[in-house]
Amino acid sequence: MSTCPQTPSFRLDGRRALVTGASRGIGFACAAALTQAGAHVVLAARDAKQLEECVSAIRAEGGSAEAVLMDVTDPRNIASIIEGLGDLDILVNNAGIARHGPMTATAVEDFDAVLGVNLRGAYFVTQAVARGMTTRGRGGVILSISSQMGHVGGVDRSVYAATKHAIEGMTKSAAIELGPHGIRVNTVCPTFIRTPLTEKTFSDPEKAGWIASKIKLGRIAELEDVMGAVVFLASDAAAMITGASLLVDGGWTAG
Repeated sequence: MSTCPQTPSFRLDGRRALVTGASRGIGFACAAALTQAGAHVVLAARDAKQLEECVSAIRAEGGSAEAVLMDVTDPRNIASIIEGLGDLDILVNNAGIARHGPMTATAVEDFDAVLGVNLRGAYFVTQAVARGMTTRGRGGVILSISSQMGHVGGVDRSVYAATKHAIEGMTKSAAIELGPHGIRVNTVCPTFIRTPLTEKTFSDPEKAGWIASKIKLGRIAELEDVMGAVVFLASDAAAMITGASLLVDGGWTAG
């Protein structure tokens, strides 16, 4: 009698993960999701108080977590901190900011700030973690929280979309370079989710209506929608997926 193939595990027991921008919103949700799947998670951000509150919440539910202060705009600081964390199996690049406005009115300071966190920060965090993974020789998973705006454009989002399109290109190139080391590199691309980062957009009736008209499923995405996607891509269930984008956009980019 033939035996059935077995679904690879979605569990992450015994693995160590780092999540940047983990003190609120999507970052905290990603950290919680990974701990709920069995991983030990290091939550990184600049706000010590909020980080500790997030770690305490995870531990209260039986998860394994710790906090580390990290400014992703400082590459030298990044490298030394990540080296001190020891072996990492999973990275979730989530730290990000947005300063939306018309392209014709973009200030140089805003342009530099958004690229500094969203692209430069993600690049050098990825670099530091990838160095450790290749040295260890055991493979790993690198995920970046990109956006549907890494695949389309949007009103008042020229700078933000530029950084997310760049993350998509970085991910594909990193997947090619790191694949021979057993390291998978992918992005998760959410649509608009109600978080502190998007509250200003949702408070504008015109923009809220634009969002509602684009999401084919007829509802605003929740943090839980991203959590499942992150656990999937981090797990053995996604063992043959690299250089890819998982769009969690309710059909926004379908047309």
